[in-house]
Amino acid sequence: MIYLIRHGETLWNAVGRYQGQKDSPLSERGREQAELIGRLLAHETIDLTSPLRAHVSPLGRTQATADLISRHVALDRSDEPRLAEISMGSWDGMTRYEISMEYPDALHGADAFDWYFRSPDGETFDSVCGRVASWLADLDGPIVAVSHGVTGRLIRGVYLGLSKREMLELAVPQDGFYKLQNGRAELIGAASGSMA
Repeated sequence: MIYLIRHGETLWNAVGRYQGQKDSPLSERGREQAELIGRLLAHETIDLTSPLRAHVSPLGRTQATADLISRHVALDRSDEPRLAEISMGSWDGMTRYEISMEYPDALHGADAFDWYFRSPDGETFDSVCGRVASWLADLDGPIVAVSHGVTGRLIRGVYLGLSKREMLELAVPQDGFYKLQNGRAELIGAASGSMA
């Protein structure tokens, strides 16, 4: 079983700046989201008596989210680089507008989802899928995973056996998390009850 959590909203999320493997701090809303996730996770795991094993992306926004979750549920944490957000190379930290200005043809024909993989020096879809598939294959037992938007989509997509298009269109709420179990993904919190 995997409890798959996206970090809370950051200052850059709020203004449309894509972080990639750069960081910005959690916004006030992001801190509230992480606290909510902590309460939801504590309720979901109320019968457990020992700390939950947690793999956390080494980036600051996921570490800060895990810190806030830890106020509500005991986590036995370790950093897991394979959960880090996609690197968009020189596009990390830019807005879509800035990318279109500096790389005028790079986004031609791109849609709202596949443009992440068009950076000339960033990670490819296959490389990110490879690292998350490797992480999934190494799991043994229940785990809390604190990750990111794009990487979280691909974790769920690989787990569920979805196509590239289906993976990239998955929702990535910051006020809920996914419980991956028995080949299914159940959303806890946010718009609970939907399966994806």
